[in-house]
Amino acid sequence: MNTQPPKPGPIHVAQLDLDGPDGEVLSFGPALGAGPAITGGDVYTLVRIGGRPVATVVSRVPPGKTPADAVAADARAQLARTGTPDPGAVRAVPPRTSVVVATRERADQLARALDSLLAQDHPDFEVVVVDNAPVTSATEDLVENKYAARGVRYVREAVPGLAIAHNRGVAVATGEIVAFTDDDVVADPNWLTALTAPFATDPGLGCTTGLILPAKLGTPAQILLESHGGFAKGFTPRTYDPADPPADEPLFPFTAGSFGSGANMAFRASVIRSVGGFDPATGTGTPARGGDDLYAFVSVLAAGHRLRYSPDALVWHHHRETWKDLTNQAYGYGAGLTAYLTATLVRRPALLPALLRRLPGGLARARAITARRDSGGAAVPGAHGAHDYPWPRHLSRLERRGMLAGPLGYVKARRKVRGVRLPWNTELP
Repeated sequence: MNTQPPKPGPIHVAQLDLDGPDGEVLSFGPALGAGPAITGGDVYTLVRIGGRPVATVVSRVPPGKTPADAVAADARAQLARTGTPDPGAVRAVPPRTSVVVATRERADQLARALDSLLAQDHPDFEVVVVDNAPVTSATEDLVENKYAARGVRYVREAVPGLAIAHNRGVAVATGEIVAFTDDDVVADPNWLTALTAPFATDPGLGCTTGLILPAKLGTPAQILLESHGGFAKGFTPRTYDPADPPADEPLFPFTAGSFGSGANMAFRASVIRSVGGFDPATGTGTPARGGDDLYAFVSVLAAGHRLRYSPDALVWHHHRETWKDLTNQAYGYGAGLTAYLTATLVRRPALLPALLRRLPGGLARARAITARRDSGGAAVPGAHGAHDYPWPRHLSRLERRGMLAGPLGYVKARRKVRGVRLPWNTELP
């Protein structure tokens, strides 16, 4: 039986900058400044006001209509309905930061990511590439031949696993802040400054996350992932404080997927080291399949530190393109979710009573994860007019199967990494 849904056509990804919520168009064009000009059809657009991200809008440009005018009209109408998010506190000068990119045999994608990182407007940062269990010299050759002279550092980590690679990056980082992104993103020029500046004004802040939007919506798999909420968490800054748990998060802090994702996160270096870093039995490259970022978020909050989501910190993510990629991703979502919960309770058993107290109020929300992810109010493909890209039931079933398999995957991963120690002077909890 064919479980694949009808194939949606490609959607242009664009950026629109207005001089106010009801203002004139300052600029309009493809999201990453490359590719063919947008002449019509379906368009998914990041809306900025004076350069600051404030919304996404999904439009259909009718024949004969100028795309910039059509999208701007939809953007103004949406902002009139929803208002413009408060940007939050005035930005301070960010601390020195180390950006860690863990990678494995994806040199072409890595080059694109590194080019965007080296174009950041942050005043004081370094870039560290962690080559995880390489089988060729492609990554090392790329860094040494093209990027080392521009200050990019190359580090090899022989043990496979994303969390282990991230821990290696934490160990060699020289910055007060350690930021993480992936090799399949393009970072907005202001990304690193926006992500790390909050640390300068809040000494109790342990972690920040940011906005992740799709770089391309060219295949059915990419469109379906984004229609399911993708990685977006909306355009409203938010601070999560363990001393003042949010009323709308009944499982807080265990609903860590609400806080952000590993492709766009930063930690105060002293904090991530003090909580034991990332659990080496979680993450891509292990039987747990994921959850390394979620484990770190909960660890930081459980230690009493705050976490801030900053939508101005934007990266563009290249979603996987094929149906097989999407099915693997759906299963991995579920497995990573329960694997990280298992890791949290194994490493931090004192949190079990808090989880049990919150469980009754959070079960419905946890089940809803497989129905539609929360995009934080951002417009997603399928949310306009007659367009409809429902998340297939087959993928929901795969997520639930992953959830059942996650704890066992974590146990298997624990056995594989037995004997692995943190590469700094802190014992694993």
